[in-house]
Amino acid sequence: MRILVTNDDGIYSPGIAALASIASRFGKTTAVAPDVEQSSMGHAVTHSRPLSIKKARLDFNGVEAFKVNGTPADCVALGWHLYARTDLALSGINMGPNLGNSMWHSGTLAGAKQAVLFGVKGIAFSVSTGKMDPDFTALAPYVEKVLQLLIGMPGPALYNVNLPARPIGIRWTRQSVRLYDGAIVPGVDPMGRKHYWFTVKPLAPADEGTDRWAVENGYVSITPLLLDLTHHDQLNHMQQQNPL
Repeated sequence: MRILVTNDDGIYSPGIAALASIASRFGKTTAVAPDVEQSSMGHAVTHSRPLSIKKARLDFNGVEAFKVNGTPADCVALGWHLYARTDLALSGINMGPNLGNSMWHSGTLAGAKQAVLFGVKGIAFSVSTGKMDPDFTALAPYVEKVLQLLIGMPGPALYNVNLPARPIGIRWTRQSVRLYDGAIVPGVDPMGRKHYWFTVKPLAPADEGTDRWAVENGYVSITPLLLDLTHHDQLNHMQQQNPL
């Protein structure tokens, strides 16, 4: 099996080093990731300038690593071009969760989505963070267990995996879809210039069985996803009420 690993935190993040090392237990692994942080880039792709890929002088436990001056989706596209026999794409481990509505702008998830668009299974990994960096050594058995579960699943499927800092188990979950309160937090930089931070907070608690609920209660969350954004129930209703 040939495995491609990417992320949105950049090639120097400890999360991708941990994921690449674990992935290498399952097959020939190559890391292709942004040369700088590309968090919250969503599924942006670069079309207005050429991309470059360079060997990264990093020790990923024997895994070859390359850095790209582009987005996570760019990295997967380049990795696919250079290693066309790729069987599996992994993205992460992101420093910070990608739960609920954050899937819409997650660069981590975009890396996995790009692989699915190419017909390859994609799995995105994220971990909750606090004042201390995650203990990737302690998380490794859970990442390995998730890979054991999902590698054998059929088809070019997409999965979003979120780990709490100290897992107590693993759950299959659905996406937590809740409205958020967008807040603009003003500030002033050292030069006295105004700037603003955009932040959000959920307006309702997470329902049991959702990704947010699982992580908040100490479980690793595995959410199967679809690329199809069609609202099929609404489409069927419209076709019945207003046939065209």
